[in-house]
Amino acid sequence: MHGSRLSSTQWAPQVPLLRGRVGLTLVDLPGHGARVDETFTMDRCVEVIGEAVGSASAHGDPVVLVGHSLGGFAAMAYAAARPDTLAGLVLAGSSATPTGPGAAVYRGVAALTDRLGPERMTRVNDRVLHRLYPTERIDPVIAGGYFFAPTPAAWREVMDHCRPSMLHAVRCPVLLLNGQFDQFRLGVRAYLRACPTARAETIRRASHLSNLDQPEAFAAALLRFAREVADSAHRA
Repeated sequence: MHGSRLSSTQWAPQVPLLRGRVGLTLVDLPGHGARVDETFTMDRCVEVIGEAVGSASAHGDPVVLVGHSLGGFAAMAYAAARPDTLAGLVLAGSSATPTGPGAAVYRGVAALTDRLGPERMTRVNDRVLHRLYPTERIDPVIAGGYFFAPTPAAWREVMDHCRPSMLHAVRCPVLLLNGQFDQFRLGVRAYLRACPTARAETIRRASHLSNLDQPEAFAAALLRFAREVADSAHRA
């Protein structure tokens, strides 16, 4: 699951690195991408993710759920609601606790979106992303479009419902995957305390958009984790 304002094309840098080595299902969250006309709620996210998990597990293969930022919190909500359906869970760039001081990050994202409006935000995003990343890497991501309308509601849902305690019932292996310079990893210790099956891994020289900063390292981390999950499932 992709992060806020983007769609499943966020994973364009990873697709050629993963496809053929693992089964790969890309999900658009409500209000984004192919689901642009849907209202974003965590309950609807759980339903959408459930459809994808059910399809991916139809052949009996273990399912590893991966979410970045907003998608990570949606993945967390799904895992809390249906923990027995997953063999592994990767929460990338979503290890901040959205309460107290930690909520400032989320409020800032929503407030900036409201203040600038979609046209200016599009220009800002295009300018920043093209400055940060090579054209051949970022253009396939941008091609999926930006989705600003659901941002305030989405982050209100995160602040209202998402907590490290959601992982208490999760028994599958959990990877907290964060960029070295990602402000969203400030609460990683709280998530490790909440979930005994979790471990943290840091991608060096990466920010919040670690899958864009270090595409190969991000994909390699996912593949290592998927192998660990598959080996564990086979031993069981």
